[in-house]
Amino acid sequence: MLDRGQGVAHIIDGKQAAASVIATVTEATQTLEREGGIKPGLAVVIVGDDPASHAYVNSKSKMAKQCGFNSIQHNLPEMTAQEDLERLVAELNADPAIHGILVQLPLPRHLASEPVIQLIAPEKDVDGLNVVNAGKLATGDLASGLISCTPAGALILINKIHGPDLSGLNAVVIGRSNLFGKPMGLLLLSANATVTMAHSRSKDLPAICRGADILVAAVGRPHMVKADWVKPGATVIDVGINRVPAPEKGEGKTKITGDVAYDECAEVAGSITPVPGGVGPMTIAMLMANTVVAAHRAAGRPLPKF
Repeated sequence: MLDRGQGVAHIIDGKQAAASVIATVTEATQTLEREGGIKPGLAVVIVGDDPASHAYVNSKSKMAKQCGFNSIQHNLPEMTAQEDLERLVAELNADPAIHGILVQLPLPRHLASEPVIQLIAPEKDVDGLNVVNAGKLATGDLASGLISCTPAGALILINKIHGPDLSGLNAVVIGRSNLFGKPMGLLLLSANATVTMAHSRSKDLPAICRGADILVAAVGRPHMVKADWVKPGATVIDVGINRVPAPEKGEGKTKITGDVAYDECAEVAGSITPVPGGVGPMTIAMLMANTVVAAHRAAGRPLPKF
């Protein structure tokens, strides 16, 4: 750990927060099985041989087993036809033992991902990408839908600093993707923050960011957010995962870094998430949370709280 001297940001520990979510999930799973005779079922579908996707899927499947889920992985060959993939999703929709369905993205080039995502039954859409779940979030119905995992996890980290009510706070989200930016903005809005959605076409992005009490960066550009973009004392949430060269580790080596210039921003911010170890661990934790919530809903039982 670097010695950051005096008056530097509180580091928000995503691993610790994720471990707390996983503990709640595991306990809820045991109770559901003991009292309801139901084991949450998570089906993960992966097409092709992309090593990064396989690494993600393996960590998801491993975590599902750790939580006590029935974890099923469908490995499909690279040249799987669209109708075969859609047929598998339809079968999983119809299987009462499966409560969560996750199709690992990106799919190989010849496959259209959008029809597949929209085919997943909304009540089993643990990635929160179906338009029904997106629409529930947009209309403020946080009680009956499933929320996209990374924004849901980021909000838990923000709540650790500010509590659940963000009244009177200005939040800026950089990035407007359907996967993260839009749902993040809507979650912050539902928690009573005043929200600005900034993006590549925004004029004078640094000035917009300087007004933020909560600054969330999700653009996929390494170290884009500089110290002079950050309001002193602000909470900075870095969602970027960028692989950059790391010559200090040896020739050809790389490292993971965020969208925020961490060292300089940590001198100004009140709280900051590191990369890795910030928002990342929360994504898989919230996937498990969504699955256990879906299983409780299917059983008509009260939901665990996260």
